Amino acid sequence: MASSNSFKLRCSIPGHEMDVRGLATAIFPEGAFVSVSRDRTGRVWIPNSSPDIGFSEMHCMSGHSNFVSCVCVIAPSETYPRGLIATGGNDNNICVFTLDQPQPLYTLEGHKNTVCTLSSGKFGTLLSGAWDTTAKVWLNEKCMMTLQGHTAAVWAVIILPEQGLMLSGSADKTIKLWKAGRCEQTFTGHEDCVRGLAVISNTEFLSCSNDTSIRRWQVTGECVQVYYSHTNYIYSLAVFPNSQDFISTGEDRSLRIWRQGECCQTIRFPAQSVWCCCVLPNGDIAVGASDGIIRIFTEAEDRMASAEDLQAFEDELSKATIDPKTGDLGDIKLEDLPGREHLNEPGNRDGQTRLIKDGQKVEAYQWSVSDGRWVKIGDVVGGSNQQTSKSVVYEGKEYDYVFTIDMNEEGPSMKLPYNVTDDPWLVAHNFLQKNDLSPMFLDQVANFIIENTKGHVVGPAQIGGGDPFTGGSRYVPGSSNDDSGFAADPFTGAGRYIPGSSSNSSAPSGVADPFTGKGAYSSAAQRQTSTNIYFPKTDGVTFEQANAPQIIAKLKELNEGAPREHKLSDDTMESLEQLLLAVCGANSPEPPPTIQQISLLWKVSHWPEDIVFPVLDILRLAVRHPQVNESLCGEAEGVQLCNHLLSLMRPEGRPANQLLALRTLCNSFSGRHGRALLVSQREAVLSRAADLAAVYNKNIHIALATLVLNYAGCFHVQPDLDAKAQCLSVASRALETVQDKEAIFRLLVALGTTVASDQTAQDLARSLGVGSQISKYSTVSEPSKLGECCQLVLKELQ
Repeated sequence: MASSNSFKLRCSIPGHEMDVRGLATAIFPEGAFVSVSRDRTGRVWIPNSSPDIGFSEMHCMSGHSNFVSCVCVIAPSETYPRGLIATGGNDNNICVFTLDQPQPLYTLEGHKNTVCTLSSGKFGTLLSGAWDTTAKVWLNEKCMMTLQGHTAAVWAVIILPEQGLMLSGSADKTIKLWKAGRCEQTFTGHEDCVRGLAVISNTEFLSCSNDTSIRRWQVTGECVQVYYSHTNYIYSLAVFPNSQDFISTGEDRSLRIWRQGECCQTIRFPAQSVWCCCVLPNGDIAVGASDGIIRIFTEAEDRMASAEDLQAFEDELSKATIDPKTGDLGDIKLEDLPGREHLNEPGNRDGQTRLIKDGQKVEAYQWSVSDGRWVKIGDVVGGSNQQTSKSVVYEGKEYDYVFTIDMNEEGPSMKLPYNVTDDPWLVAHNFLQKNDLSPMFLDQVANFIIENTKGHVVGPAQIGGGDPFTGGSRYVPGSSNDDSGFAADPFTGAGRYIPGSSSNSSAPSGVADPFTGKGAYSSAAQRQTSTNIYFPKTDGVTFEQANAPQIIAKLKELNEGAPREHKLSDDTMESLEQLLLAVCGANSPEPPPTIQQISLLWKVSHWPEDIVFPVLDILRLAVRHPQVNESLCGEAEGVQLCNHLLSLMRPEGRPANQLLALRTLCNSFSGRHGRALLVSQREAVLSRAADLAAVYNKNIHIALATLVLNYAGCFHVQPDLDAKAQCLSVASRALETVQDKEAIFRLLVALGTTVASDQTAQDLARSLGVGSQISKYSTVSEPSKLGECCQLVLKELQ
């Protein structure tokens, strides 16, 4: 098969009625691709049998109630061996299709504004980005995670080959790298909206932007190269199979081919917005544009269009009109332009443009290296005061029109963005309110819109979601500004009270298990390796160790030195001591705790943070008691308890308080009311707890791992995919920093409990790269339970 080393038109596919906004290579049939359009449809195209070089429509999909903005193909699975097709639209939804029916197999709802980008990963994972400033991770029909952190619309997302790594690009000019649902890195450098992303390798990727540049990045954060050639917004990127060369398209009416870091060919289009591109398996290029036509380009001479079709494409291009307002051609002064004789001089590079005047007309030409001649790319015409390309970006969002409105001669002009799906009267009303203008102008502004869009009003106003430029109010771990200083470390000191000096903990049931190392627990040599004694673990793991005399002694010591306003009375001290003795053992001779004692404990738990830790130790032991658990964790008081403990766990807090708050949460699982409370507060509790993985304290890490394990046990009994996704995410993040073997063991048990007998959770764990993350523990022999448990988790993920 001969190659010309220059791409030429293979065929044009006029299948869509409006802009083609997304393209993706199909997995089945061979050589096929998928397109989506503002005409609300998606279509699958298959190559015709040789010698026909064209494509035919194989399948048409519809299900969106508004424009379709993006598309990706989900890899085949046992259930769907031909893969699935996902499309995102201006109706805020994602529709997932098979090749067997035109209606969606299912619809994913959750975004609050236009879904404008999609990417698929291994094991059926789908990543979406939207104008609501978020990206979402989906598995099957469920949203597993919402990635929050951008402050403007998320225009581009992609899943990297290394499992668990995801990228998002935004109108806030940044790119973020996510791992297990957490932002690990923010890339800055672009000066305008980031519009597209493309993977080069495990460690490198490309980005393109409205700032007319393409950047090559390493996942570690370095920008290693910046490419310039485009003269307007760049919308899309695609990489060739050699993982080095790539293509780009943009608002300058062009497709550009890049080889060895240089733009080696520029192909102009008879359409202003060249929205999308993809590289087909045979190396051909598919491109979609605002004229609704898909064009295929090829290097293979036997697939190139006939001379007649190539000439027809060139003729169509020559008749195009170019609006100088786009800035693609620079400032134009008719009197300074040369005549037609200027075209006798050859160009310096492929894609170079040259303007000439022919009488009162201005014509634009582009140099073609492969043809060795200037090719006319259009006539340059003047423009009116509105932009009418279907690609106007105003404040980071796309509109069909952005009008410049002058309400009076002295005041500044105002911008009025408008989409043809909007109600012109509602848009006019909102415009007047935003700019504090009189309602008397309503008819005038609405009629102006109708007149200048030629009456192109195709439906009621689209109900928009949140503004993509303001982040929604969301939970931010460690946002407290409390600036408490650190006192002496309560974990050291000979003969002193040391809270939690032993990491031993036990299951309330008292049965032998690997968490205590007591009783009937035996080594690997004494049992069959097929037996899984580790997970699923559904009974809560608690911290039982107590030394009541030392706790009381420390409490009295601190009380003596407490400021007068915080000093506890002798009666209070006696009540706390009675409560502690009552909850310290099942066979305690003390009467059960009274309501007054429990209320007193709650009140004293708000003691100053530098002296409160012995009270928290009493609280940690007390919540195991049924009456205390019901009283403090019940519907009325439970949320207050949870919030108080979370405030003590903030990252800049005191290690002793962080540890004891974590242990109190773990012990709260021992009662029905505590479990219900923690399940209801799961998102906030696990989010705050996850941040404590960065505190280098092994006891805190063991408590954190135990908390995740207890949650995993709850959601094994009562399956909740959102909750399991958070357990997986927190465990995965903790394993990156935790070194203590007991903590690692408990995190492995939590992972095993989360994925046991749950195919969806297993798929999510695979997509997060959990298997590769934990594989290093499979050979650990000391303690043996670590390696054994790891091997069993890996077996679940096979």
